[in-house]
Amino acid sequence: MPKLTDVPKRILIGRALRSDRLGETLLPKRIALPVFASDPLSSVAYAPGEVLLVLSIAGASAYHFSPWIALAVVVLMFTVVASYRQNVHAYPSGGGDYEVATTNLGPKAGLTVASALLVDYVLTVAVSISAGVENLGSAVPFVIENKVLCAIGIIVILTLMNLRGVRESGKLFAIPTYIFVTGVFIMILWGAYRGLVLGDTMHAPTAHFEIKAEESGLAGFALIFLLLRAFSSGCAALTGVEAISNGVPAFRKPKSRNAATTLAMMGTLAVTMFCGIIGLAMATDVKMAEFPAKDLLRDGVPVGEGYVQNPVISQVAAAVFGPDTFFFVLLAAATALVLFLAANTAYNGFPLLGSILAQDRYLPRQLHTRGDRLAFSNGIVLLAGAAILLVWLYGADSTKLIQLYIVGVFVSFTLSQTGMVRHWNRHLRTERDKAKRRHMIRSRAINTFGAFFTGLVLIVVLATKFTHGAWVALLGMVIFYGTMSAIRRHYDRVAEEIAAAEAPGPDSVRPSRVHTIVLVSKVHKPTLRALAFAKLTRSDRLEALSINVDTAETKQLREEWERRGINVPLKILDSPYREITRPVIEYVKGLRTENPRDVVSIFIPEYVVGRWYEQVLHNQSALRLKGRLLFTPGVMVTSVPYQLESSEVAKKRDRRRAEWSAPGSVRRGPVDTRPKKEPTGKS
Repeated sequence: MPKLTDVPKRILIGRALRSDRLGETLLPKRIALPVFASDPLSSVAYAPGEVLLVLSIAGASAYHFSPWIALAVVVLMFTVVASYRQNVHAYPSGGGDYEVATTNLGPKAGLTVASALLVDYVLTVAVSISAGVENLGSAVPFVIENKVLCAIGIIVILTLMNLRGVRESGKLFAIPTYIFVTGVFIMILWGAYRGLVLGDTMHAPTAHFEIKAEESGLAGFALIFLLLRAFSSGCAALTGVEAISNGVPAFRKPKSRNAATTLAMMGTLAVTMFCGIIGLAMATDVKMAEFPAKDLLRDGVPVGEGYVQNPVISQVAAAVFGPDTFFFVLLAAATALVLFLAANTAYNGFPLLGSILAQDRYLPRQLHTRGDRLAFSNGIVLLAGAAILLVWLYGADSTKLIQLYIVGVFVSFTLSQTGMVRHWNRHLRTERDKAKRRHMIRSRAINTFGAFFTGLVLIVVLATKFTHGAWVALLGMVIFYGTMSAIRRHYDRVAEEIAAAEAPGPDSVRPSRVHTIVLVSKVHKPTLRALAFAKLTRSDRLEALSINVDTAETKQLREEWERRGINVPLKILDSPYREITRPVIEYVKGLRTENPRDVVSIFIPEYVVGRWYEQVLHNQSALRLKGRLLFTPGVMVTSVPYQLESSEVAKKRDRRRAEWSAPGSVRRGPVDTRPKKEPTGKS
């Protein structure tokens, strides 16, 4: 029945969709790419800068290591993409890493992967939005001055867009994502043409700056550790790769092949843009510092607190296109926008994974329910709430948040690829077809290398980022793991308790007798209606029960009862402390103790009122009593409603709602309740 709140809901979210229209929400590859790959594609806006920031600790001279770090990231990206192409073909149901780990390594490994991915998805939203706000804040001072508020506002907007449905949000996000990718490729090609063909010398805005090294002259283990830390920061370019394997069910058929093709497209685009920006940063002599106010020097003097350090991609664009040119402004705008939209990867991965976990009873079942637009609305809202909390706690500071990043994703990478190795081993033991065996052996080799490489990177990430904030991500994983384990135990315990036994048990055996009690406070119409209804149940024993909290009122009740000649025994319980609930509970428990096979049926007269404040004035004792009786075994509670005149207000309100539909609501029309005639077989 439509409500007044349907108006904003329909305006913001749109018309509710029928369940049989789920197929219309499936995504073609051109829409699936920006939906599921916006995170790794947009990470090129900050991953190169993270590499240079870490290397700057040793001074600008350490920048010559950046191409080798980029090469290592490229090898890792192609390894992960090749590995996940095996995943989407072997496990197309959408469980992704969680399903692979659970099936091949056991439930505990699967739950570990799920915990890691949930943490990583929340961080994806927090980091992407914070980075986007910082990029936008360099041009709009109001944004940077109200960073947290703006970040939360953008999360709310993204949440509403995703609540409209995957296909709807995909269409909205496709255009800025493709503009960003096209802009970066134009920048790379134009920069290469200017530098290699025209021989132009391009200078970034920071080209003439110097970097004050925090730790100069690094060598040996210290240098290796610095390079590993820079590599682990560059691995931020891989976040979100796993989202495609979790989102296979959202693709059009053939689902697995389309998902694998999208993975290959994403990997190729991401590594090309990442390497191109690193190369142009070297060519234009970009300078970045972890603490620019004191470590960036202009003519030997620190630039000071007033200096705003622009991202690497912005500095490279200024050098290639020139500051304030059309392409520079277009790329800057697209970069800020795509960083906001990068969170969309998590908005699609988190609800899908949450739905599967809910189906497996590790998360509340509500997360498996689709909303009006056939999206997993509860999962979307839960993700938004967790991301808003992180943004608020860390002040929307991407530098702090990014230290928590990528730990979870490499935990899932490593366990997933290890699980795939066991998957191929299991199938190779039974497969006899030579062609299929060759394919399986090749796939196993890819997954083995992937498990080894990502496991090595996980060790590097933990070693280099643990004290910088990675421990928070690990703590989050432990909390998720413990919470989901507790939820599963609860659901298992409930399922065990309510399971119908093969042999007749106490719940299926007919009670020997039914003892019916009608609660009475006064002799009035609600009481008489409850008594009349109770008599119709034809129970073995019927009695009225009243609690004596006021001697005068109790005496009046007894006299009225006798005067009317009501042929139902009236039992009155004394309550010296003026309690109502406890005497009833104790009396009912006493009946159950005397006759354990008897069922006690209690009828409670209740007023039906039409205004909210009237509800506060009535039925409170009945609510408390019902709440206690629900926990008493062998007791059935029945409310007997009596409609007061004010309930007509509610009836009229409901009739008006039935006649009115919110804009965008589904108009179902009247329901035909007439019995349908059976076909006679005659034409």
